[in-house]
Amino acid sequence: MAIIAASHKRVIVQGITGREGLSRARLMLDYGTQVVGGVTPGKGGQEAAGVPVFDSVKQACAELGNVDISVLFIPAPLVRSAALEAIDAGIKTLVIVPDRVPVYDVLEIDAAARQHGARFVGPNTLGVLSPEQAVLGMMGGRAAAIREWAFAGPVGITSRSGGITTSMAYYLARAGIGVSTAVHVGGDSIVGMPHARVLELFERDPQTRLVVMFGEIGTSQEEEAADLIERGLFTKPLIAYIGGKGAKEGTRFSHAGAIIEGGRGGHAGKVARLREVGAHIAEHFNDIPQIAADVLANLPAVKPAESTAKDPAQTWHTAITDIQPNAIRLRGRRLDALMGEVTFSQAIFLALTGHLPAAHVAPLLDAMFVSSIDHGTTPPSTLSARTAASTGAPLNAALAAGLLSINAFHGGAVEDAMRMIAAVQARMSQGMSLDDAAQALVEEYRAAKRVLSGLGHRIHTADPRTRQLLALAAECGVAAAGVDTIRALTAAFTRVTGKPLPINVDGALAAILYDLRIPPELGNAFFMIARTPGLVAHIMEEKTREKPMRVIYPNHAVYDGPEPE
Repeated sequence: MAIIAASHKRVIVQGITGREGLSRARLMLDYGTQVVGGVTPGKGGQEAAGVPVFDSVKQACAELGNVDISVLFIPAPLVRSAALEAIDAGIKTLVIVPDRVPVYDVLEIDAAARQHGARFVGPNTLGVLSPEQAVLGMMGGRAAAIREWAFAGPVGITSRSGGITTSMAYYLARAGIGVSTAVHVGGDSIVGMPHARVLELFERDPQTRLVVMFGEIGTSQEEEAADLIERGLFTKPLIAYIGGKGAKEGTRFSHAGAIIEGGRGGHAGKVARLREVGAHIAEHFNDIPQIAADVLANLPAVKPAESTAKDPAQTWHTAITDIQPNAIRLRGRRLDALMGEVTFSQAIFLALTGHLPAAHVAPLLDAMFVSSIDHGTTPPSTLSARTAASTGAPLNAALAAGLLSINAFHGGAVEDAMRMIAAVQARMSQGMSLDDAAQALVEEYRAAKRVLSGLGHRIHTADPRTRQLLALAAECGVAAAGVDTIRALTAAFTRVTGKPLPINVDGALAAILYDLRIPPELGNAFFMIARTPGLVAHIMEEKTREKPMRVIYPNHAVYDGPEPE
């Protein structure tokens, strides 16, 4: 395997028609990287390095299909907008090559990446190399040269210097030692993937058996790597070389991020901390190959993994959960580290989408699940679950009966309402106003005698859950096009018919999920997850309070629980 760069990853290049972008796109293609297209505003429809060019990342993703990585060769002042565009389009890995990107721009990119479950290498990076698989960025200069001095093997490299990154791979190769992946984290003080994050990826990579880290004075990257080891989150051998031993406070060493200030970030402190957690310290750079050879020689032999699948295509692949001895990771995050740190609703969001929601969204997610936890005995799901329970069916069977009753006219309206919202937004993209687009859809649905999902309720004329959900969405800063559209639809119905058709809880959920950029296919899943505890409660009540095989009339239910609070 490898980390970040791999032969199966689909890559685009932002800024591909520029001198650097075009040259490096050719390097990547020559090495075998799967570059499928590029982006330069105003140059759409052209070709560069033999791949199509698009005006925007969104257009590239729509035309090309899945894109895993974007490599940015953009002038520093434009990096922020280009990176945010890629993240917004759903690309999960960025390699930001340019230097001198403003710090505040990097911080904004980092916040957006965290919110969307994305990551980025750099800025001010040569990129990433996985020998015999792919290169991202400008590492190596020429594909033929890379093949001469780098081959695949068991050593991972993480480095704060671009030149040292390639030098380490070169000298390891001369000693007969191959590299799994070499990562230049970037030379600036703030980077997207510092040493510790790279080590976390190497920890999960079965090809990587040990890691060589080139550190420097300045920042706390090396101390954070030591903390990772101390917490048991990186367990493989680490060889560390720290540059800048002779630098004085206030003197910059090599890079913008390598400077000692305020007595912090010094060479001695970093070395002492790494030694404390058991890292192998190379006093001289030239010692690294021999230390690596000695460490590898003392590692236990690895038994080749055996697969029961005769055809490799039959092997299951999953990006959801990684199970290793003494470690469980959900979407790349340690499950034990999440425990006590995130709510159940946040963990659900992570499992379904691949990233944690922003902190300010967490209360809204909790409210969404609470809003649909139960709605009495009359819904078909509850009747089905209780009926099955009355026959003596076990809890799991009764619960399955209830969940199987959630369909187009009960609980399944969330997905349909999300598609209605998307249809209105599509009309707006063609030049219609929101009100006109909403009214056109209402008229179209009425003419076809189709149900306007998410609007109207057989019991509530003003669903109290809707009011609270939309208010919370506004407070959390989530309410946007989806909420505006569902409100426009209910207003349009009143204009067309003269009758009110208020937003129900399904419509509120649909609008918020749309604004959270959840795909419609997951809309009903949120309702089903929310309703499951309520169904379990009804099943247990049926089993413990009622006689078996009783006749259940939905309208004959009498509430006898606690008084209203």
